[in-house]
Amino acid sequence: MSATFPHGNQRGKTGGSKISPFIFLVALSTCAIAGEKPGQKAEQTLEQQIDQAIHQHLQTLMNQQAKENGWQGLRLAIENTPLTRTQQLAPCPTEIHVSGGSTTKLARQQLTLECAGAKGWLIKVSSDVQLFLPVVISTSVINRGDTIQRNQLKLQENDITRSPRGFYHRLDQVTNMGAKRRIRANQILSPDLIDQPQLIKRGEKIKIIANRDGISASMPGEALEKGGEGEIIRVKNLSSGKTIEAKVVGAGVVSSTF
Repeated sequence: MSATFPHGNQRGKTGGSKISPFIFLVALSTCAIAGEKPGQKAEQTLEQQIDQAIHQHLQTLMNQQAKENGWQGLRLAIENTPLTRTQQLAPCPTEIHVSGGSTTKLARQQLTLECAGAKGWLIKVSSDVQLFLPVVISTSVINRGDTIQRNQLKLQENDITRSPRGFYHRLDQVTNMGAKRRIRANQILSPDLIDQPQLIKRGEKIKIIANRDGISASMPGEALEKGGEGEIIRVKNLSSGKTIEAKVVGAGVVSSTF
């Protein structure tokens, strides 16, 4: 990765040592040759301007996405590839305006950079993006049909642009859910692996509620299948001995129309 953010600069040690007059004169001469005054900050190169402008633009875009989704701890890394020849362009003397970018296709961003007040100063750039975010990962094998426990989960930073099946960002989003299929240890949990909590178990004695024309009745039953909230399962009416289909509406409760 050519640019990983945030990053810091190492500083040399200060204090305690003396600078000889000769070294000081050489330093002044070097500044004069470079056209800089002592203590003057060097101007940014074109490449530095491009990287900085793109990072600021995409950081703002991804921060908005993080706010909408409740993400915490987002970290951004970018590698830029200009699609326009830049050899003839000088560094922008004013502000670079960046347009483009998408929150749906995160990994590859197509951007346009323009320099305010500089006619003909326009660059097309392709940016490879990595978005690192703490996501929910299994700490052990979870078998199909098991209820997922909190001690089977952990948060670990991963690049979410490489998670096309989706992910979970908080442990409570998955805790007490069911495993739709076998989950390996150290596997990112995605929605296709997770089932709704099983409110009814097969063979469990349940209550069947029937509603029709404003009249409600309840009767004892037995679940012939397991089910989560909103699922349709087969149940046996213990009063009539008939097998019917009913919707799971709560723990141990199904609803049927008679």
